[in-house]
Amino acid sequence: MKRGRKIPGNAAIWTGGLIVIGFIAVGIFAPYIAPWDPLKVNLDMKLTGPSANYPFGTDQLGRDILSRLMYGTRTSLFYSVAVLGAMLAVSVPVGLVAGYVGGKVDHLIMRFIDILLAFPSLILSLAITGMLGPGLLNLLLAFASVWWTSYARIIRGMVLQIKEKDYITAARAGGATHLQIVLRHVLPHAVSPIIVLASVEIGTIILSVSGLSFLGLGAQPPTPEWGVMLSDSRSYMQTDPQLMLFPGLTVMIVVLGFNLVGEGLRKMLRGTG
Repeated sequence: MKRGRKIPGNAAIWTGGLIVIGFIAVGIFAPYIAPWDPLKVNLDMKLTGPSANYPFGTDQLGRDILSRLMYGTRTSLFYSVAVLGAMLAVSVPVGLVAGYVGGKVDHLIMRFIDILLAFPSLILSLAITGMLGPGLLNLLLAFASVWWTSYARIIRGMVLQIKEKDYITAARAGGATHLQIVLRHVLPHAVSPIIVLASVEIGTIILSVSGLSFLGLGAQPPTPEWGVMLSDSRSYMQTDPQLMLFPGLTVMIVVLGFNLVGEGLRKMLRGTG
């Protein structure tokens, strides 16, 4: 039965991995493979349909949509990964301390997290971004300061299970310090679930970053970013649907790729657990 579960997981990882690697490669090599300057305005060619020179057509300012999507890959993925990294940088230590130390420390940390979780995370992110002002850096700070709470709670739960294992008891009996136990035994056993969690959540982060850019709180025009492109195309949905179609499909495909990787890793971890 285990082999039957692993095959779909591996297939999902391979499919999603190819999609993700493809987008990462496009983002890295965008300056070399993009056919046009993504910021170049050419009003004589505005709102043209797909053609040999412009495979995805041009926008309302005559900018090449394909080139803007390629450059937008670097912006969207970079800031989404940065948000994830900042969230993990806060949630992992907090979750480790709460789960391992326990007692009053755990109680205080979890009550503080409960207070933050009482507010809808997206609304709180919107409020923080509104106070800090629009921009990708402020968007990063807003997401990182709000979304770490759910990760910390999950990591704390994993640590509570891990610290009851026999090898932790043996390490304590062997005279290992608390720091040694956490770094050598607790954290390594929590890494795999954290990677699975991160690979699943990165898709949600990409959607959220693009969504707030769409609302004007993230990247600002003329930055080539998927949410900005979707926002710019709202006025042309009926007459020139390709302006919204291609950025929308791009977001959908990359999120699908990360979700497939996360789901595949989750199945593999479950099969080996």
